[in-house]
Amino acid sequence: MGDQAAGGGLDSHLPTHRRQDSATEETITTEAVPETRNPPPEPDQADQYSQPLQELPRGSRELEEDGTGAAVPVVSTAPGLSRNASSSSTSSGTRPTASEYLTAQPSERRPSPLSRSSTSSTSRPLEPPVTKATLSELDVTKIIHNPKLRHDINFDPELHFRPNLDGEKGRRKQEKANQFWNALLDQLALFVMDRDAFARRYGTDGDWCLPLLLRAVKDIIQTLVPHRDRDFLNEGLNVDLLMQQFDRGVADLEKLALWLAGVLKLHCAPMRDEWVEEMYTELSNGNRHNDMAELVKGMRSLLSVLEAMKLDVANHQIRCLRPALIEDTVTFEQRFFTRKIQARKLDISEAKNWYRGAHEYAERSYISSPMPHLQSFGETAVFFEALSRLVLPSTDTTKVPTTFLFDEERIIKLRSDMYDSICLEICMRKYEDLERLSNITRMYLSIPAYVCEETRSSGRLSAEFNFNTPATSRPSSLAFSDRGSNNSSPRNSCGLFAQPISDLAEARSRSANLYSSLLALLHTAPPSNRPAQKWLCLAQPVALQILRFVNAPHSLPGFESQMEECLGDVQSEVFREVELQFQQRLLAALAKRVRDFKNLSGVGLFSAATTSRYPRTREHRDARLPDSLGSVRDARDDAGVEDMATRLAHLGILHWRVWSQLAYEGNASPDLGDAGDAMATDA
Repeated sequence: MGDQAAGGGLDSHLPTHRRQDSATEETITTEAVPETRNPPPEPDQADQYSQPLQELPRGSRELEEDGTGAAVPVVSTAPGLSRNASSSSTSSGTRPTASEYLTAQPSERRPSPLSRSSTSSTSRPLEPPVTKATLSELDVTKIIHNPKLRHDINFDPELHFRPNLDGEKGRRKQEKANQFWNALLDQLALFVMDRDAFARRYGTDGDWCLPLLLRAVKDIIQTLVPHRDRDFLNEGLNVDLLMQQFDRGVADLEKLALWLAGVLKLHCAPMRDEWVEEMYTELSNGNRHNDMAELVKGMRSLLSVLEAMKLDVANHQIRCLRPALIEDTVTFEQRFFTRKIQARKLDISEAKNWYRGAHEYAERSYISSPMPHLQSFGETAVFFEALSRLVLPSTDTTKVPTTFLFDEERIIKLRSDMYDSICLEICMRKYEDLERLSNITRMYLSIPAYVCEETRSSGRLSAEFNFNTPATSRPSSLAFSDRGSNNSSPRNSCGLFAQPISDLAEARSRSANLYSSLLALLHTAPPSNRPAQKWLCLAQPVALQILRFVNAPHSLPGFESQMEECLGDVQSEVFREVELQFQQRLLAALAKRVRDFKNLSGVGLFSAATTSRYPRTREHRDARLPDSLGSVRDARDDAGVEDMATRLAHLGILHWRVWSQLAYEGNASPDLGDAGDAMATDA
């Protein structure tokens, strides 16, 4: 578990930059967390909604009220939630760490030794890092009334909770948690060594770290056990009695640890048993050897196990509730945003202007030509055409309409992905230009020197050539192709037109290798909120890599400057040219997705968009190339367009279902219908 229990509570990094508050709920604090999107794995079709994310924790089948059993209509949000997409479920048997709770990393880490980064002597007692209050945001009532979570659950099949210890807030939580554990260690040491000094400093009212920790442990366990077992819990974990025994030196901590281990094993998932055993070993060893550091380490493990159990239950509930939450998304969000608009807490005037501008743009652009893919898009043609422009990198400075409140990070991610694809295509075009130039130079240098000298001396290329001049005794036998020669010689084997098949295959292979190496460079780039800045940093290594493949390092300084100009400026001619081509390809792929998805139910849309993969068909390949050579270009030709189209179709269809009546259709141009009727079917 590492120090995740030391992190204290859970923090939100909901993926938007806005703050929403409701008259009946707390403020939703949102943060943007950069990420690299990987296509989600393909879950089972039907069973993915009924199968639990992990084995249901033992003893949790009768959870009630604070055991997160039944939904109570209390509107509240979870400002402290942190949710991560992962390729693994919570059934993993590996120990989660502070920064990778229930993720795919297989590393198994134990709680690290206590750091002594801060002193413990404080005039005011510290709160335990994890309490019932900090975990209350995992209650099912708060999950089902969290609008941002309910929206995100439509897009991420592996969405789950984990402690958020990332960034500056995570660092502060770690420091605060270390203060508590160090304070507890110092207090226990002082209690053992100098009881009088301890009493003078902390008194006898139990207002110090140990009783606070035990009460927090008891409160958390009460939320994890059925109601019928709570009397048994009160008897076994009577904090007041335990503290009296501790003061008199008769407390049997080993017996308490054994009892706690039995309770936790009864109600936790089997994968947590080893962790519980480790907690018991640490507590019992600390008690036997009077080792305060080992005791504190065991208590730290205890709190970590309880936090993990609470997360296990919450993640299981998300898995079970997902179909119902997805089907109710449109109705829930329409009610939520209607209240916001009526309370004047959400202004959608800019979104209306954006949609009105999209209509005007369509009327101007397609006045004399049919609107592309109108039949596939139907009534949403203008909306999806505008949405495809909204994700273009050149519109990065454009403010995302307020109606995309919960999708802003997804739009920014699509822009970033398209920026990467465009830059990779620019790099490959630069490489191909250099390769052609290199081939021409190599062909010229392959012409024998005596041929060039003879040509100059004979004046064959001169405008004053005299046909009456006697022929030279040694006519040139230079042939531009050796196909008609039975006896090829160095003087007639310079073929300028026929390129061997082996050379063509080698060139294709070299191009594919370069593309793979550029992808590797891209993946090693440090994360950045600005794709242009990221590619400016990559311009020099990318230029060097391209020149390595064309064997022209002498051109490096000038080529680096050229690449920086092309990759860092979205308004450059070459960037806009490639971007326009990408938009056309994206719009064509988007039309297919919308046609397939628009009539699906909520769960059907989720399943199709998150599990379907559309492999490129043979007709998209270059028919002039063999299959092996055409397949080499598939990765480059696709460039993520299929995946981006699927993501954008999913986002757009759900958005249109929520907002078409609230913001768009009521404000449509009266002439749009006539303009739409005049537009032809799919181009």
